[in-house]
Amino acid sequence: MRPFSIDRAAPVSLALVGACYNHRRQGDYSERQPHLTNRELSIAFQTDKRARDYIDLAKLVNRYAFDAVTVYCDAPYHPSYGPLLLMAPHIERARLGPAGIPPSRMHPLDIAAQTALLADLAAGGVYIGLVRGGWLADHGIRELEPPITAIRETVDIIRVLLAGESAHYDGRVFQIAEHVRAPYPLPSDEIPLQIGTWGKKLAELAGEVADEVKVGGSANADMIPLIADYIAAGEAKVGRQSGTVKIVIGAVSVVDEDREAARWVARKAVSLYMPIVSKLDPTLAIDPELMSRIEELVKAGDKDGAARLIPDDILDRFIFAGAPADIIKHCARLYDAGAHRVELGTPHAVTEAAIGIRLIGEQVIPALREYLSP
Repeated sequence: MRPFSIDRAAPVSLALVGACYNHRRQGDYSERQPHLTNRELSIAFQTDKRARDYIDLAKLVNRYAFDAVTVYCDAPYHPSYGPLLLMAPHIERARLGPAGIPPSRMHPLDIAAQTALLADLAAGGVYIGLVRGGWLADHGIRELEPPITAIRETVDIIRVLLAGESAHYDGRVFQIAEHVRAPYPLPSDEIPLQIGTWGKKLAELAGEVADEVKVGGSANADMIPLIADYIAAGEAKVGRQSGTVKIVIGAVSVVDEDREAARWVARKAVSLYMPIVSKLDPTLAIDPELMSRIEELVKAGDKDGAARLIPDDILDRFIFAGAPADIIKHCARLYDAGAHRVELGTPHAVTEAAIGIRLIGEQVIPALREYLSP
């Protein structure tokens, strides 16, 4: 591939730059089939731990057949790559990645460099997750404008650097000199790229340039065909086969043999973000007065009061909660709706995360074998 630059006055297009990449990544999206195989199950962690805790969690996760291990990149927690580098030497099968990094917080040069270093340690491979980012202004971070272009250019730069080519980039958001190349050892394999979004425009972009779209903070099967339609529009723009880009759906999970205890903890957890994420889900018609009341109680510090207001059917659209049997049924619904990967997020259990991880590894994964088996 020769170095390339992009006129700032013209829209950035990957139709030509990514043609060879897209050809290699053709897929089979079987969303209408009632039973699917080659689906995946992953686990995700918040980055709020001591170094020793990341290592212990990695060793525990490695006992089970998880397909991927994700860590979040939420400010003001630890940025993703430190925890991932601590975990990588102890995980043999699962691929590792961040979900997801806002380019407004980390430059594409740094994302590429950190990914290459992680790939040098991760036996099961790595992936890169990109997002626009939420609540950036609360932390004094200004989002790059225009945001969709920033994501597109980030993808361009990362791919070129990890291919060992000169960056030579002149975009609307990023400008990098011709002499800039990756000075570190490069990954031997292509790195899958995920874009996290609920939105139409960013999902369409993912259809052009990504390998996965993650809908984070959702456990709603009705979102999957909608996102699939958004992605398909982008795939069609660049001649990619429909279904090339896989759908990942993930949210907070609480698993315990005591079903009611798990669902109560989940209610309290989801009450903190439901008033925000509920506005992102166009498949739901939720009483705005109910959401306002929940938000008022959360702001007043009455988490229990807010939790009591959340109906069961709404709870299950935003969270994985209950006994292992509940989680198994919930994952199956998402696979049947077309999800390629389901991601079970923090805190995993009522008390100690390890309890929930063991239940997932020993009961949930084996029960989903008909979906997960090659």
